[in-house]
Amino acid sequence: MTQRTGLLDRLPDRKGLDRIWGVLPAARLVGGSVRDLLADVPVHDLDLATPEPPEEVQRRLEDAGIRVIPTGLSHGTVTAVLDGVPYEITTLRRDAETDGRHAVVVWTQDWAEDAARRDFTINAMSLDRHDRLHDYFGGQEDLRKRQVRFVGDAPCRIAEDALRALRFFRFDARYGNGIPDPAACKAVSEHLKLIETLSAERVASELLRILSGPRVAETITAMAAVGLLQVILPDPDLAALNRMLNCDAPANPLLRLFALCHENSRELPGRLKLSNADAARIEVWASDRPVLSPGMSDDDLRRLRAEQDLDQLVERSWLYQARLVGTPDSTWDRFRSGLQALPQPHFPLSGRDALAQGILPGPGMGQWLKKGRDWWMTQGCLPDRTQCLAYLAGYP
Repeated sequence: MTQRTGLLDRLPDRKGLDRIWGVLPAARLVGGSVRDLLADVPVHDLDLATPEPPEEVQRRLEDAGIRVIPTGLSHGTVTAVLDGVPYEITTLRRDAETDGRHAVVVWTQDWAEDAARRDFTINAMSLDRHDRLHDYFGGQEDLRKRQVRFVGDAPCRIAEDALRALRFFRFDARYGNGIPDPAACKAVSEHLKLIETLSAERVASELLRILSGPRVAETITAMAAVGLLQVILPDPDLAALNRMLNCDAPANPLLRLFALCHENSRELPGRLKLSNADAARIEVWASDRPVLSPGMSDDDLRRLRAEQDLDQLVERSWLYQARLVGTPDSTWDRFRSGLQALPQPHFPLSGRDALAQGILPGPGMGQWLKKGRDWWMTQGCLPDRTQCLAYLAGYP
């Protein structure tokens, strides 16, 4: 189906797009940009497809004075950069071979053939420079009905790329009506073995996007119902995740992932190949030290601030609240407010002060500083440098 629309008028700035169309008049906007224009939500990336082969696309753009980055020539993709804004341009393709993880593609001149290799009907539409919408698989109607369906045969789409099983639930959470497509769910449940062929990094990226999106509880429950969640995570605890969500905690996907797998959280970094920073954060949460409790005095809160990073303390407070309360709670709100209101305490002595006291570098210096810091902590992290030195006078 082809029809004229007013979608291009919804773009806040189309100068870069018009310049590309001046060089590649057959190109069309594709995928998410068209979907989101139709849904009347902000469009973040303007991706295009075109019948010309990638080398020809690059030559034409460069001849027009447009900066080009050959981001994926073997996959038919170049990126045009205009006024600092990237536009990804991909040659029309069809899959020659697929193995559930990667596809071997060949170029085509057929827009319908290119659309047929896309995942969902709502992502298979295109929009040309004349503001005409090209919709080969009923994506506009599905978007209107809030239905997320695979293009063509759902099992085939998943067999081509098993990550689409996770993508289905991510898109259904954002664009669906709350009842996942039965054909899609059946196809996912029948192809769970393919998930094991995916790289952990790809799975983790998609899962964290699901956990940061809308309708998290419904989506995770639907994933568990088809067995997908259990393939990805060790003994997921949906009740614990729901307690976290019920607390109205910030939409931190890593925190939600930890709540979902709190009993086996130390397995997560290796299982999902998380970054070192995320692995370190999970280790802090799993160690559960220092202990947190609402109603702590200001001295207690300063001690906490001296022991641990403020962000980690606040994150851990949500884990405590979810575990112990499971609902919004003013006492934990006051606890976080109290933590954040206090200035960051810093122990006022250093090795230079020890040297000035005639203490040489080595174990003795470490013991001297530790004794001073322990006393400073017992005093609520309030004594200044002079007071700490007075306490340590004559030691060792």
